[in-house]
Amino acid sequence: MADLHPGVADPVMDTMNFLNEVTVNYPEAISFAPGRPYEGFFDTEQMFADLRRYLDHLAVQGRSPAEVRGAVFQYGPSAGLIRGLIADSLRVDEGIDVPAESIVVTVGCQEAMFLTLRALMAGPDDVLLVSSPCYVGITGAARLLDAAVVSVEEREEGLSCADLEAAILAERARGRRPRAVYVVPDHSNPSGVTMPLRTRYELLELADRLDVLLLEDSPYRMVSPGVQVPTLKSLDRARRVVHLGSYAKSLFPGARVGYAVADQSVLRADGTTGLLADELAKIKSMITVNTSAVSQAAVAGALLASGGHVSKLTTETAAHYGQTMRCTLRSLEREFPAERRARLGVSWNAPGGGFFLTLQVAFRADNDALGRAAQDFGVIWTPMSYFHPDGGGDRTIRLSISYVTHADVEEGIRRLAGFIESEAAAAQPHS
Repeated sequence: MADLHPGVADPVMDTMNFLNEVTVNYPEAISFAPGRPYEGFFDTEQMFADLRRYLDHLAVQGRSPAEVRGAVFQYGPSAGLIRGLIADSLRVDEGIDVPAESIVVTVGCQEAMFLTLRALMAGPDDVLLVSSPCYVGITGAARLLDAAVVSVEEREEGLSCADLEAAILAERARGRRPRAVYVVPDHSNPSGVTMPLRTRYELLELADRLDVLLLEDSPYRMVSPGVQVPTLKSLDRARRVVHLGSYAKSLFPGARVGYAVADQSVLRADGTTGLLADELAKIKSMITVNTSAVSQAAVAGALLASGGHVSKLTTETAAHYGQTMRCTLRSLEREFPAERRARLGVSWNAPGGGFFLTLQVAFRADNDALGRAAQDFGVIWTPMSYFHPDGGGDRTIRLSISYVTHADVEEGIRRLAGFIESEAAAAQPHS
């Protein structure tokens, strides 16, 4: 290990492996750990119909049979084949009006993060700021790129612009250069918090004033019920936002299709200008070369079928997740009435969408506690300490509602309550 990059030994790299092991070792346990989409709405035949629709679309556009064949069988452009369709979809669904040339189609959102960080983090003094708790995918990517990460503790409503500004100024006082701020503004993973509209405007103003970019990752909007708060990118007038997207939750994760919207202007050494997206595509050409043309075709067919309105494709799934979240909150209320809640020191938040909510407990919610929950009570959850880059979250757990039935929710929360009661009893001093 001493001869390998130190990033591979970072504890963040083991978090998902540990959860997978617990899930495999206790197959009868009810798991609130995975953030994977519910499979009940997937239709195998639909994938073939979408592929055919895209191939027909190419033919209608005037492509010859040989060109259609080459589009799906050959290497494609590093920036992607379906940028125009993604741009149209973002315009009609999200009010994000950007040229197709500003989009890079990636192998999932994780690659979009990696490309963006590689482009922006130019030297050892460059810094990425994240909220704490934070999605481990971005901190893991930064670790593998040797990019410095500074976390800003979330408040109850999420990231505070005043706290963020103080952190940026503190880094500059140390001689370092804050380059970007990573945010999940809608139903965030892991906390479930949604950033209020006023904070979004404050954040955009702050980014412009302090000359930093905002990396917006928002995969849960289209699978959440109700009207959503506008994205940062749709409100962005100064090109301060790099919007990182994915079709994993809205269509299906097996496609592994994501994208980066990077319409920032780049001044080259020869005096010419281009888009940041052009630079991301260069980096991609040296990593994955191009995103699978077959996967892009499947996504493109779905976009064509809905006229670009992904929201029309996710009406049922958004309703399903909303119902499951409400079922979870009702089950928590039932198992933890006010008196029991106070006695056990339990509380939780109530997100209006997304896949996750957080539960505060009075004991250390670490891997050992998770092992006891799985073995003795048949319930699995995720320690929130995984998501705090600088430590914290030791008495908080994350519950994911995306992959469980209502019956599993009710039984799982009953088991969780038994586990929490047991932990509280074990912590009592013996007379």
